[in-house]
Order: sequence, then structure tokens, then C-alpha cells
Amino acid sequence: MCGLAALFAVFGQATLAVSALAADEPIIGQGDIAVTGFSGTSFPVEGIPPGIDPLDETFIDVEGASLRIFDVSVTAEKPQGQLVYTPPPFEVKAKEIGQVFGLALDDGRRDDATDKIPNLYATATSFFGLQIVVPDKDDDGRPERIKKGEPGATFMEGQWGGADGAGPGSIYKIDGKTGETTLFAKVTLDGVENSGPGLGNIAFDPDNRQLFVSDLDTGMIHRFDLEGGDLGHFDHGVDGRLKKDLPAVAHDPTNRMDITSPSFETEKPETWGYAAKERLVYGLAVHGRRLYYAVNGPDSPQVWSIGIERDGSFGDDPRWELDVKAETDHPVTDMVFDRQGRLYLAQRGFVKNPYDYAVFAVPATSEVLRYHKEDPDDPETPSVWAEEPEEYAIGFPEGHRMTVGGIDLGYGYDETGYVDVKSCDGYLGTTGDDLRNNSELAEKLAEGGPLNVHGFQLNDKSLVRPKNVPPFESYFVDYDGTFDDPEVRGHIGDIEIWHPCAGRVGWGEYVPYPGELPYPLPPGLPWVPGTPPDERPRPECVELEWVDYICNPGGIDAFLGLKDSAGIGADSIKAQSLYPGISVSPPIQSRLDPSDPFYLEIHGALPGDRVDVNICFYNSSEVFAGKTFACCKARLPLTLPPDICAP
Repeated sequence: MCGLAALFAVFGQATLAVSALAADEPIIGQGDIAVTGFSGTSFPVEGIPPGIDPLDETFIDVEGASLRIFDVSVTAEKPQGQLVYTPPPFEVKAKEIGQVFGLALDDGRRDDATDKIPNLYATATSFFGLQIVVPDKDDDGRPERIKKGEPGATFMEGQWGGADGAGPGSIYKIDGKTGETTLFAKVTLDGVENSGPGLGNIAFDPDNRQLFVSDLDTGMIHRFDLEGGDLGHFDHGVDGRLKKDLPAVAHDPTNRMDITSPSFETEKPETWGYAAKERLVYGLAVHGRRLYYAVNGPDSPQVWSIGIERDGSFGDDPRWELDVKAETDHPVTDMVFDRQGRLYLAQRGFVKNPYDYAVFAVPATSEVLRYHKEDPDDPETPSVWAEEPEEYAIGFPEGHRMTVGGIDLGYGYDETGYVDVKSCDGYLGTTGDDLRNNSELAEKLAEGGPLNVHGFQLNDKSLVRPKNVPPFESYFVDYDGTFDDPEVRGHIGDIEIWHPCAGRVGWGEYVPYPGELPYPLPPGLPWVPGTPPDERPRPECVELEWVDYICNPGGIDAFLGLKDSAGIGADSIKAQSLYPGISVSPPIQSRLDPSDPFYLEIHGALPGDRVDVNICFYNSSEVFAGKTFACCKARLPLTLPPDICAP
């Protein structure tokens, strides 16, 4: 990199502990990227006496960051496999939240504001190892680090965070507006706390404004309201497996981690009390009023799903979706859907925990895959999903399988390297190890920055293999600005990108196109910008004249006929489904004759789904004039008949 970039890198990384944001600015903005990672280790500055193993005096760095939020809105150039230097990220330290893996953002709705600033939720984890200590025995003022459980053992400081009651079942909330960090909730089962395995991942349900989280101790999936209240749980090991005629594997309440027993060993995760393999749930994703979840299968990971009822509760319809076709049986720790209904998966290597803190996951063999549904569905295959997934090249080391289990979609970038908010889910973000290290390409890669990058990769989601091999059409960002640690593996966790999509606006709001606000109001509008949404009039812009349905193997297509019921003389509509994976076409439609109806097609819905469609009714002349245009907003709630299609 050029000298200026290198100087900025040194300065930026030296000031990581200070947020780059002013005190009155939110910590999360459009396009910002949150990432979890191991907080690092600390060593006594005064040194240790001769004959003492330095590792015995190496502890979790409680001042290190377990979570960082990056602004990658400007890369300055098109992707060329280069390291991108960012402003100093906002960070949350281990002394506050301990070690965390899973991340979720809510929808940003706040009672006291019309703008959307999301909150971030993070889950306690054992994915970055488990460290235990006993009280000080050698009078050096520090506890003694141990490898096996014994009476009096406790978890090392920085393992679970400093909040009162914090532990392996903790869910933390980071306020996206203020940065305040609080203990949001604790996952328990019948009042019994998580014994130490921690949590898998977490997902936000925008329809019911709730969170789902997987528990590695019990195998249960819990759901929480946004006040932190536990709303119940789902048991895949029993209620899921029985739906596929598999033998039930019930929760064993006696299988608990006990760090005060010599049967517990820090270097043997099989002694940590994880739930039985058959009921162990990892990654989660909400899509089309269903919760998708990843579990261990007999030979490979599996993806299952269960319906989400109108009140947000779990349905009674768990179903197997697919067996993950990968070369290893590493767990799928994160999942996400794009707006076309394609499913993206990231594996993470099985947990490791050597005494030197170097490797927390089996490295360099996990895959990032994309599945799409068969079109049309092949009745000869057991799943509606295509058997062969597409794969992405992650990292430059041979094999290009350097992911560590975090995945999300975010905005794309334009040709000049600036984030493009019109490209709602154009880029894929994936966490990974040693992403820019390849001896055969070292000379070329060195032009784009240091090689030992542990952090995340960003690339266009269309670049499935054999495209982008090796991944020079990608950006790379390092988690902690430390480039002299090629030996570490599994030190990075999950990734979450705040990318609200255009068109998801409320009643009476204006659609900016390409003008600037404020601007003079057109005559006749009965309210002004700034009026609270619940005080704005709700004009009956359009009405639904008719609806037809066509049943397909993968769901229902609906065809709608709309007419202007307000008589406002607009000639165009913009339509958008509010549910990921359910599409509306055409998204923009105009008519020549004011008496002509509009026709919309809805694809990708399932029987019983509710499909809310946002309609913006406007005059195309204002758009062509190149100014901000007013639109009459309407929301069409359409519930598809649950029994219209034959089984």
C-alpha cells in the first residue's frame, strides 16, 4: 500500500479503543459491519520468575475487544484482493461482554424517533475456548491457570463478561444509538442456567419483533421478546426428529459441564457438556415466516425449519430442508437468505482449545455455500432445494476455504469503491482466517497490504466458483490491526451488516429520487414532513379488485388486480414485498390509460403465509423531471389460503 495508507493504518489501529464517532452520533450506520472475535491475551508486564511456563501466566485480555463495528463505506477503489483500512471501529471489550460469537440486529424501530437505528445483540460462546483458574497460590497477585477441573475452580476473568449475573447463557445488547452495553437476557431451561457450553447463534424475526437463540448446552431454541423476556423454546431433538421418523434424542439434564471436577479438561471439548450431537443446534435464520436452523446430521450438517405462528410462537410443522453437501461435517454456524430466496451457509471447524490460545477451530477446511430452490421442483429428489450447492472462494490459501463460520449480506459497491445503498444485498460478507496469505501469490498480494489478515472478506454475491478463484475481486478487512500472527486460527467469529433496503417506509413518507429534502410541498397534501406516522392521514390509494392463485411444487403464486380508488390520477406504482424471499413483479409499473388496472404477481409464498405488499402510487412525470416525488402509500395485507393447494 502507499505510504499514506500505511500511515493511516498505523494511526487507526493504534487508536482502536476510541470510537471514531462523535458523542451524539449513533454507533451503527447504514452499511456498518459488526464482527465478533477473541479479545486476545495479556501477560504480566513485570515478567515471571525463571522456571515458570509463560503460558501459565497468560490470561484473557479483558481490555481487548470482543466485538467491533467497522465503517467500510469507502474503499477508494474497486476490489483487487486488497486490505481495506477503515476508521477506528467502535468496540466493546471483554471485561464488558466476555467472549461472544453470534450477532443479530433488530429493525431499528424506536418509540422516540422516526429514523431507524438498530440495536445489536451478541451471544456468549465457548467457540473461543474455555479457560479456568483457581485462587492465587504463589502470592503473585494473580490466580493460577489450570488445565483440569478441581475444587474451587472458576472461569477466567473475561470469559463471560463483567455484568452482574453474567454467564455462559448471556445475551448482550449494545444500543446502536448510544453504545451502552447491557445484559439483555440469560438463557435458562426450567430455571437451570447454561453450565458452560454457551450459545450457538441468534436471529431477529422482523414480523414479530422477537429473537431466536440456540443453546449449545441443552439443544433448545429459545425465543425472546425485545424486553428480554423468554417466550418459550422448541426441542428439535424430540419434536423435530419425530417428524422425520427419526428416534427422539431427549435433553439429558445430567450431562452438564463441571469445572470443579477432574473430568473437565480445557483441551478436550468433549468434556464440556455440549448437548447430544443429534440435538445440537447452531446457526439460525428467519425467512418467509419460518425459522431455519442448522443441526448435526448422521453424515453431514442438516438444515431444518419450523413455522412461526401469527403470534410469534413456534408452529407444529418442523421439517427437514436439506443435507449440506460439503467435504467436511463441520457445523453450520451461520445462515442468511437473500431477497431472491437463496440460502447462504457458513461452516466453522470443530472447537479446539490448545493451552497456547492459538487455534480455536479446525482450520482451512470449512465452506461457504449457496443453495437455491429447484425450479421447477424435481419430484424425484427428496428436497425442494437443489442438491448441488454453489460455493465461494474464501481467502487466498490453497483450497480457498478459510471461513470461520460468520456470514451476512450487505450493500454492494460502485466502480469507485463507495458503498451503494441501492444494491441492498449485493455483497457477501464472510469471516475468515489468514485471508491474504499465499506464497505463490505473495508478491502480487503484498501490493495490497499485509498478508496475515484475520477478519472478513467482502465480494459480490454473484461470484460463485469458478469465478473469483483466487478471490482478487474481493475486499479484506483485518479485525484487530495485528499482522504478525500467522499461526492463529479460529479467532474471528460472526458478522452482521446493517443494510436497510430502500422502499421499506411508512405511511405518507416521501421517496427520495434523486432530489434533496426539504423541498416545497405539492399543493393538496394535508400534512408536512416531520408529522409522526401515526398522526398522518392514511388515504385509500388503491383497492384490490381480484386475486387469483396458482399452486406450484414450491409454493403459491398470487396474481393481483389493483385500481385507483382515490382518484388522484397517478399513473405509476412501485411495489415491494416486506418479506424476504417473497418477490413482487414488476416492481415498477406504469399505465397509459387512467382507467387501466395494475397487475402484480407475487412469487415464493407458501400456503398460509401473510404477504404484506407496500404500494407507492405516484406520477411518473415527477420522476422523469429528476426531482423528489410524493407518493401515496398503501399496504396490502394478503393472507394466502392455508389449504388451497393439494398436499
